[in-house]
Amino acid sequence: MAEERLQKILASVGIASRRKAEEIIIEGRVTVNGKTVTELGTKADLETDHIKVDGRLLREPEKHVYLALYKPDSVVTTASDPQGRATVLDLLHGLKVRVFPVGRLDYHSEGLLILTNDGEFANSITSAKSHVPKTYVVKIKGNLTPEAEEKFRTGIPLSGKRTAPAGLRLIRKGDNPWYEVRLIEGRNQQIRIMFKHLGHLVEKLRRVKIGPLEIGKLNPGEFRHLLPVEVMALMAAVHESPDPAKTGTALERPAKRSSVANRRATPKKTVKKGIGHGTGRPKPKKRQ
Repeated sequence: MAEERLQKILASVGIASRRKAEEIIIEGRVTVNGKTVTELGTKADLETDHIKVDGRLLREPEKHVYLALYKPDSVVTTASDPQGRATVLDLLHGLKVRVFPVGRLDYHSEGLLILTNDGEFANSITSAKSHVPKTYVVKIKGNLTPEAEEKFRTGIPLSGKRTAPAGLRLIRKGDNPWYEVRLIEGRNQQIRIMFKHLGHLVEKLRRVKIGPLEIGKLNPGEFRHLLPVEVMALMAAVHESPDPAKTGTALERPAKRSSVANRRATPKKTVKKGIGHGTGRPKPKKRQ
């Protein structure tokens, strides 16, 4: 087996996503042949080198595992928590394979989360270049104005950088309405900050879809194994790499009615049929 960067090796054996693996290396938790390594450019060979993380020798996983989990509110999307809070791994009762979450959901957010031991798959899904859309349903306090909706869709300044175009659609009216939101990026608490920027607080937030994968009938705290066809569909979504400028097209403002639709909506005038005609129009007079 050829030498590869340590962060890629850690991801490939299911220790963590490649980005998290880089943090593990920098923290000095990785040794290669007995020596602690903190340089991200370091390469090694899993077959010939003894690579350990927190003193545990790495080995190739027997098989890759892909899970869909409904993360409840007040659960941390990490493998461990220094504050002792419940983590998503605490919900995987009976699972004997070590997995890690793909991406994250905020502590008070709930919904669909993917977990796996396939680091390359996780890196593909979370990579900013992939533009895999994620769909949420969000309940906010108060109603957005049309101007605020347009700002949400086109982008809002966030930490010195404007957010990518987003999809937004009102799905339930009321004093505290529900919106469907679609993003192609996942900055920390992005949706909450975007609505707050527009003067509205988020009351509830649930992710219902990642690419083509839907949360389905899962209840909070439940998980299931993904079917091979679902994994293939997710990878296909990665390779499609949609244009960020078009991600909100289907969720933007209601489509304008075409001229044909407008004609259909206009009440018809009652016209007597001419003799011998089935068109509903008077029979034209013959010229003299």
